[in-house]
Amino acid sequence: MIRVAGHFGEWLQGRLGADGPVALVTMACPALSVRLERIGDGSFSLEQSTRILAPSHLACLWRQSKRPEGRFRLRADMPPGGGAGASTAALIALTRAAGMPKSGIAALCLSVEGATDPLMLEAPDAVLWASREARALEALPPPPRARIVGGFFGPPCPTDAADHDFPDISDLMKDWRTAPNLVAAARLASVSAQRCTALRGPADDPMPELAATTGALGHVRAHTGSARGLVFAPGSDTRAAEHAMAEAGATGLVTFETGGRP
Repeated sequence: MIRVAGHFGEWLQGRLGADGPVALVTMACPALSVRLERIGDGSFSLEQSTRILAPSHLACLWRQSKRPEGRFRLRADMPPGGGAGASTAALIALTRAAGMPKSGIAALCLSVEGATDPLMLEAPDAVLWASREARALEALPPPPRARIVGGFFGPPCPTDAADHDFPDISDLMKDWRTAPNLVAAARLASVSAQRCTALRGPADDPMPELAATTGALGHVRAHTGSARGLVFAPGSDTRAAEHAMAEAGATGLVTFETGGRP
């Protein structure tokens, strides 16, 4: 079985200046993944528990990469369009099954989707990633360790690769490069999320209030997608926050540890 971990929105995402690229610092999420299981021999066929990849995506993929031999089943813990990397992780799993070199996977995912997450990297949250170019703009300190209480609000919101309408985060990136502690990192993530919500909606986003009432250090979001999360210190008792998220209407609740820096 091939397992590819997803992400859970972004610590930061936006433009680097008015005319700069759309760039992000992803939030790694080891608790959510896509799994590709070989279930039989023969020519290639693919079962999907939910439709993660459209036939057009698969056709584009196979024009540029050989198909693996055998019958496969693809399953995902996260909903498509949730902002947790389901489609990118699925493409990575298929290219691994086909034996494609790691060096070409990012460009291939970009050609299929038009925008891609850095899930093919060993440390996807330790780079500033240009999602519409499928390349790391610079190496960054890994995020501080954190405990995240997350869920999905509202309908799926797939990424539109042609959409470059994001707020400027140049000032936030300046502070992020200094390797902020968790309190500062949560504040930066909250500002990035709030700027995105002010520009893109929804107007009734419950996350600032939930962060305030649960004692969270801050909140995060998928800047395209329905994923939302509350940020706590590692090891925190988050049962009350999990209940509050559910009461607010979140589905697919997940609590996980992320980050790699004390």
